[in-house]
Amino acid sequence: MSFKKFTDNDIFRNTMRAYPKVNFFIYDGNVYYNNIPAQSGSRNNEVRNVPPGFISLYEYNIDRPYVPLGSSGDADGTRVPVSGGVLEYGRIAPWISKDSARSSFKTVGEVVYNSEFQFGDTLLASYPLSASITREIITGSRAATEDYPVTVGEKHYVALRNRLDFYGGRSLHYKVSSPYGNKDEQTINLISIPSIFYGSKIKPGTVSLKWNFTGSMIAELRDTRENGELVQVSGSSDDIGKVAGVVMYEEGFVLLTGSWDLSSTQLYLKDSSTLVNPSWIYFGVGANDGNDQVNLGANYVTASYNLDFKGHTETQVLTMYAHARRGEANYSNNPTFLEHGQDMIEYSSSHVYEQKNDIRIKNTVSSSHNDYSASFARQVYISRITVYDKFKNLIGVATLPTPILKKEEQDISFKIKLDV
Repeated sequence: MSFKKFTDNDIFRNTMRAYPKVNFFIYDGNVYYNNIPAQSGSRNNEVRNVPPGFISLYEYNIDRPYVPLGSSGDADGTRVPVSGGVLEYGRIAPWISKDSARSSFKTVGEVVYNSEFQFGDTLLASYPLSASITREIITGSRAATEDYPVTVGEKHYVALRNRLDFYGGRSLHYKVSSPYGNKDEQTINLISIPSIFYGSKIKPGTVSLKWNFTGSMIAELRDTRENGELVQVSGSSDDIGKVAGVVMYEEGFVLLTGSWDLSSTQLYLKDSSTLVNPSWIYFGVGANDGNDQVNLGANYVTASYNLDFKGHTETQVLTMYAHARRGEANYSNNPTFLEHGQDMIEYSSSHVYEQKNDIRIKNTVSSSHNDYSASFARQVYISRITVYDKFKNLIGVATLPTPILKKEEQDISFKIKLDV
């Protein structure tokens, strides 16, 4: 096999910037992502093995059943023992063997790793890894005491305090303490958006929050100023222009503090015994916060919510041009390149193997006439291109969807793109 070296004119590096559009619809304790419905599979209640509104990292285990450890196995026998006593569940799973490198998963602590696993043991994790938006309501005084923070939501808020003050240069509405209020004393509706949905940051100017009641929008927030302020742009004329919260573009958090009434109709949005008027601190009730029709009552389902934005992703792209010049790439190691049935061995022994020097190459030139072979011409079909580093280590294989005919007198160039 011959190697060809890429020249400086054959390799190009560039950055591909994209703005993926994201929509979350929240209704009755369920979150729907980009209008993807729940899909039942032939072997699983959920094809993607994640609930609606969740995204599956790598999208492994599509429609693969879960068989708990210690059970008798799946009906079709997909659960079988493999080396090291590890059991195959019928699902793809990450694993690491304990060896001198002492590699492990982050979820396995040092004490457990040293005491519960022997060298040669296999450490298992599981797929899918999934994520979705979550809502947390943070209420009450948050004075700095030795007992604070207590709840998970309070801990999340405390972790964001310094960053909020840092963004005070964008807008005073970010600051913990400002003329617009003290966030340590306000009720905060915190919505967390995992970065897998937006990439490096949320694109400024694309955020929209819609509060819907009985199917009609009653109010909307947008970051029209592109500085993080969420400004009400529809609803009561008295409320248009008010800032109901801020969005942290780089971190993926929305903090809502607007407590004014959006409607005079009261709903059970706080608990099953307290009627409250719709407001922005109740936006997104049911977004993986434990609230649904069961614990809030029937009139809760008259409310629904939309959260829209665009992400910002940057992907490094390596473009390579592989050239098959005239007179090059005219031989194949594929056995079908030679005529079938001919004797190819000239001499062989325990020390020597010699092939004949008159082995015939199969003529693959097509003739336009029946029962007639066209004149022989050297040609090959290129099906893949392999890429190596300077040490001849294989680093990539580009496979063509359909083999390409390469005649000896032709020049052909292949464009290979690799997302890094």
